[in-house]
Amino acid sequence: MATLTIEVQRKLGTAVERMPAFPQSVQKILELTRDINCLPKDLVNVIEKDPVMTMKILKVINSAYYSLPAKITSVNQSVVYLGLNTIKNLALSIAAVGMLPRFNTSGFDIQRYLLHSLTTATLARQVAGIYVRGQVDPGDAYIAGLLHDFGKAVFAQFMASEFRQALAASQDNHIPLHQAELEVIGADHALVGSMLATKWQFPEHLVACIRDHHDPAAAPTPLMDCVRVADQVCRKLAFGDAGNAWREDEEIAAAERFGSFDAVIAALGDLEKVVADAQMFAQV
Repeated sequence: MATLTIEVQRKLGTAVERMPAFPQSVQKILELTRDINCLPKDLVNVIEKDPVMTMKILKVINSAYYSLPAKITSVNQSVVYLGLNTIKNLALSIAAVGMLPRFNTSGFDIQRYLLHSLTTATLARQVAGIYVRGQVDPGDAYIAGLLHDFGKAVFAQFMASEFRQALAASQDNHIPLHQAELEVIGADHALVGSMLATKWQFPEHLVACIRDHHDPAAAPTPLMDCVRVADQVCRKLAFGDAGNAWREDEEIAAAERFGSFDAVIAALGDLEKVVADAQMFAQV
């Protein structure tokens, strides 16, 4: 990891501080679901005190995204049908989507970024269930996939001029975006994303995954492998766009675990549905 200058540290710290805190309801949900003894009624009580969160969760649950046989009319029903982890991930996703800037001057396409993040989250969860069952909580894989690139949204909103230069350098010089960010800004989106995750009081293993997912010197973990390969598949198949174009000379992450891109893509099944679901969710 590059050594940060005092000036870069100051800029990153200011940008992170300007990002809003997660809603208290989501913070409480994350706190509750880390407790293996958490009761469904405790989660329901927290969500029901947040009318906006309740409305959005019910809207998603009753959409084609879940294709449930009957309409769900309460948060309690949603927990019964889908379980604590799914509702936790829904609440987190809704909160994260709500924090994204509607407009920015960096030229970064937030809607296509959102599609990429949502598809990466879903595929990371699926990869965890297929390849590392029992080693990685699929819910953690979803969260890490959803937020692995969130630092780009921070750059787009609060360091727009520098981020615009990094995006152009990545495209013009055919180099990874995180490398261009290091050259232009002095730090990459993975670092600023991990700073934000720390501010939001995420567990250390999720902070580390966000921080290190582009660092070749970082010791790989099953969680990081899931996020890396899910991100690669989404970029290879152009599921959204996070400003980091697919490069044909890229090699699959953790080849000893996953084999080839073709093998992973085949194992993941109906990817068109994943994209359609993410497009629907992005509109909530």
